[in-house]
Amino acid sequence: MKRNHSSHHHHNHHTNHHNPPHKWLIIPTLTISLLLFLLLILLPHSKPSSSSLSSENPNFTTNFTLPKLPKFAYLLTGTKGEVSQLKRVLQATYHPRNYYLIHLDLEASDAERLEVAKYVKSERVFGVFGNVMVVGKGDLVTYKGPSVIASTLHSVALFLKKVHDWDWFVNLSASDYPLFSQDDLLHIFSFMPRDMNFIEHTSNMGWKEFQRARPIIIDPGLYHSRVSSVYYAKEKRSLPSSFKLFTGSEWVVLTKPFLEFCVWGWDNLPRTLLMYYTNFLSSNEGYFHTVICNHKDYQNTTVNHDLRYLRWDNPPKQHPLSLKIEHFNDMAHSGAPFARRFDKDDPVLDKIDKELLGRSDGYFPRGGWCGGDSLKGKKPCDVYGNPDVVKPSLRSKILEKLMLKLLDSENFRPKQCK
Repeated sequence: MKRNHSSHHHHNHHTNHHNPPHKWLIIPTLTISLLLFLLLILLPHSKPSSSSLSSENPNFTTNFTLPKLPKFAYLLTGTKGEVSQLKRVLQATYHPRNYYLIHLDLEASDAERLEVAKYVKSERVFGVFGNVMVVGKGDLVTYKGPSVIASTLHSVALFLKKVHDWDWFVNLSASDYPLFSQDDLLHIFSFMPRDMNFIEHTSNMGWKEFQRARPIIIDPGLYHSRVSSVYYAKEKRSLPSSFKLFTGSEWVVLTKPFLEFCVWGWDNLPRTLLMYYTNFLSSNEGYFHTVICNHKDYQNTTVNHDLRYLRWDNPPKQHPLSLKIEHFNDMAHSGAPFARRFDKDDPVLDKIDKELLGRSDGYFPRGGWCGGDSLKGKKPCDVYGNPDVVKPSLRSKILEKLMLKLLDSENFRPKQCK
């Protein structure tokens, strides 16, 4: 349910005297901002990130004016046969403030890569805001191999090189989908400390110790140009003693400062671990987790949640179930910003579009930035306004509730890097 235009959440440093900001807008988010203020003041943060609170660049402005909106850098990945799904995920997550990088791996055909590039070029809004990029030459990605991490780091490096003002990196596949509008997400995340990394992790390896950590695997994708599966060496190896292994979800929401650390590696830890994980099965479920939890500057920035809604098969929880209509109510009230996995064109996606995102087929979700009227023969977002105006819906309270729960004193520090 959208608020009307009178309730725009307008983030701007300059107050327009003819149109004073609506003070009552602060009330729904007062709880989260006060809690986060207390968090920032009372809890020890190691080395503050470059985008933390400072007098030059405050995230929280004075007198309870609204905090600055963040920007997300979305990596959307797919393989052959997933072009239409990727286009749908791009449309459903699109907002002019964010950045998007689409990567079709080497398994996809040249024709599919061209189709994506042509679509991005043809969409007028993308041209105006210039915030959607396509990887021209796809990486070879082996299922469960380290080439997955190599490709992710490649994409992060492209974001760092091409655009400079993003706050969080989000990886999504073609079988993922958002459960909130970007207006809701940007609104709630504007109250979050900019150094929080959302990464589900544990040092309790369980069954993974014998199936992941001890085997030595080779990924042919690192030296061959055609896809094949990983193979195993005869030897096993012991667990490392110079660092502690962590494992968790490969789906993350990570900060720019942490990813700069991983890519630039001014400390040798990210490089050492990248080499270690080269022979590790499903290294994408351990690399970032082990880097972040073995470095004093970042281990206090973790929130132990991947912000995804998944339903698992019975233990050992290796394969998420395909989400269907019967899961809709549960996922809608979960507070998770994203869900996976969905089968192509499953009816539940249409229900999410209609009831959660306010999106009609082939268009972007409604938001503060787009105010066109599709009844007059125009696409809803052909008429667009200020990307700094967001219209959070009442559903944003569900997302706020999850964030408050994650940052509660019982959940936050006690669950970091344990």
